[in-house]
Amino acid sequence: MKQAYEQSFGAAKVVTGSAHILDTGKSKILIDCGMFQGVNEHLNYAPLGFDPREIEALIITHGHLDHVGRIPLLYKYGFRGKVFAHPATFDIAKIVLLDSAKLQEEEYQTRYKKAQRRGKEKFVKKPLYTRDEVKKIFKQMNKKYIDYNKKYKITKDIKATFKDAGHILGSSFVEIEFENFGIPKNIVFSGDLGNKNNDILPKPQKGEIADALFIESTYGDRNHKSFEESKVEFKKTIVETLLSGGNVIIPTFAIERAQQILCILKEMSIEGSLPKDAKVILDSPMANKVTAVYRKWNKLLRKNCQKYKHHPFEFPQLNLIKDVEESKKINNIIRGAVIIAGSGMCNGGRILHHLKHRIWNPKNTILFVGYQAKGTLGRDIIDGAKFIKIFHEEIIVRAKIVTINGFSAHADQKELLEWMSEFKKLDRIFLIHGEYDKQIVFKSVIKNFFNKKAHIVNLGEKIYL
Repeated sequence: MKQAYEQSFGAAKVVTGSAHILDTGKSKILIDCGMFQGVNEHLNYAPLGFDPREIEALIITHGHLDHVGRIPLLYKYGFRGKVFAHPATFDIAKIVLLDSAKLQEEEYQTRYKKAQRRGKEKFVKKPLYTRDEVKKIFKQMNKKYIDYNKKYKITKDIKATFKDAGHILGSSFVEIEFENFGIPKNIVFSGDLGNKNNDILPKPQKGEIADALFIESTYGDRNHKSFEESKVEFKKTIVETLLSGGNVIIPTFAIERAQQILCILKEMSIEGSLPKDAKVILDSPMANKVTAVYRKWNKLLRKNCQKYKHHPFEFPQLNLIKDVEESKKINNIIRGAVIIAGSGMCNGGRILHHLKHRIWNPKNTILFVGYQAKGTLGRDIIDGAKFIKIFHEEIIVRAKIVTINGFSAHADQKELLEWMSEFKKLDRIFLIHGEYDKQIVFKSVIKNFFNKKAHIVNLGEKIYL
């Protein structure tokens, strides 16, 4: 028998690519297998770093792409183990992976045609996986549906309890138990922890015992703007723009953010601050699918959402766009519309068409409610670009640009510390899922708060437990 260890093959000194091996000496499991995004995207084509055939079980903490995006590669290279996740996570993960495959296939076709004209088509990288492969994987997947607060036998020597992380629908943090050389071990993986200040999901549950805690640190360096203040600013922006004869365009992420925005707009509809003749338009096929999953799993929502039963996001002014033809007709609307579309950072999707037709008009407002990464069109706009290029056309920016930062689905520094302090026992602390400069800050804060030294995990580093 050998000493148990953890080894991270993603989300180490970066936010994306979550993939954490736990080897107890008797069995080996994997927690998440996500896609690298942004500047680390090239790592998706690198070897996984481990043999998927040796993995007995996969635990999925939630359905975001940076936690599930490389799962098809596991199957491609021989993984055939059990997969543990909340049923809502399986639902969302399938939507996310099919969308990812679709984008990869489209990008491949575009690049292939360009390369063909130069005689270099053989150098074009193929998609990591296709939609057909994703569908096949979900058919053959040995799914094990979990419920919160129940203990499950993962392998012959590993047991795990899943608790609500409050990040997105079905998200979990995982308390893992096993013995190593006869000594009981309690290892906790936080997954992504939610912002307790939101209208949709309950706050993260409390942890119990952690001999070692692997905790996300996305916002370990800062605290969020007040959620209630953000809601007030959001409502004010909507009302002022609509009453002055304009339209509001909201680039948004399909998972959690779109549903949060619909929830606030529903609240406005009920309280009467949203004009009765306003048109709220959700023009995002993926957000429509995810919203249907949120309706299906209504029992996981906060009680104020549950009272609406299967209609937590519906209200009279809401219009769900079903196809491209309906989407094109939105261009004919002159005033009084709130248009919600993806992608959230404006680097693709239907939002580009709406920006092209609306951003030049000073009566309109472009309302950003999510993070805009460097190098994206969304970032260029909030940084004050006077002109933007969409579909090879240069367009002047005359619309009002508003950014509201209080709707994050991640716990901030204060909430992370509060969550950690609720453990009955907290021994060793390991920082994952965060940018290195932010982890440096969080490590220092943890030292002052707990008088404990946190360790920033390196890619591929073995941490003996």
